[in-house]
Amino acid sequence: MNERIGVVGVGRMGANIARHLRDVGYPVTALYDVATDRVAELAKELGSTAYPTLAGVTANADVIITVVTDDAAMRTIFAPSGDSLLVNARGKIFVNCATITPKVHVEAEERATAAGARTVETLMASSIPQARDGKLYLICGNDEDAFNAIKPILEHMSVSLKFVGGPGKAAQVKALINMLMNINTAGLAEALGLGDALGLDLTMLREVFSQTGANSRVLETDGEDMQKHDHEAYFMAAHAAKDSGIALQLAKDEGLDLPLATATKQQYDEMVKRGLGELDKSGISELTFKSRQPA
Repeated sequence: MNERIGVVGVGRMGANIARHLRDVGYPVTALYDVATDRVAELAKELGSTAYPTLAGVTANADVIITVVTDDAAMRTIFAPSGDSLLVNARGKIFVNCATITPKVHVEAEERATAAGARTVETLMASSIPQARDGKLYLICGNDEDAFNAIKPILEHMSVSLKFVGGPGKAAQVKALINMLMNINTAGLAEALGLGDALGLDLTMLREVFSQTGANSRVLETDGEDMQKHDHEAYFMAAHAAKDSGIALQLAKDEGLDLPLATATKQQYDEMVKRGLGELDKSGISELTFKSRQPA
């Protein structure tokens, strides 16, 4: 466990990855986030250093984990000039965890390669508690040699690893995961919303669903929250809208029409429009329960 770990993007996922790797014995030496108060607090907690520049992270870490929000942020941290993770990056390995468009993962890989570094797409199909406990499901791709070189680190972060192919492939798989998850979430919200309107006992209804073809992982994670009007954010609705959009763009590029994914994105876009984008994705039920609609 001699590799020095840097983390760029210390929101709830990035921060909990850093905490877990520190707990299992890795030196977490370098942190960066545009939210300076947040990164300073985490650095104090971990006994690490919050660097004011991206280049500072690269200079003080061997493996840099990036967990940013969108394409623009990814392009910023891998900028070809100015302050960037690519400054003196030769020999470093970047572990890129952001759910963004596959083409931007490919761009980051190309820029890193030109700088003498390597990248591993490491998409996370889990949430905050799993990040903290080292029980993520990781979908990996791009440079298989780099993947194997840092596999012990990834194994400490996860309960399961899957290498799925070259540049952009892990991001494609993650886009499909989130597209389907979002469709399932929207469908469950409609079923429970209709059940509520019909006066059915929703606890009973969820139990029946769980024993039939209506069962799903989303029923387990979101069903009770929908019923109880509890939408603490583990995966924000705004992110669901973004990720459904990524999948729909992939479909458009392939000449495919995906009506269910399109309708689901419209629902999550509506949540954002109503100011509900920071709720968990389970908050889509606020659009389907008749009793929760504005007068």
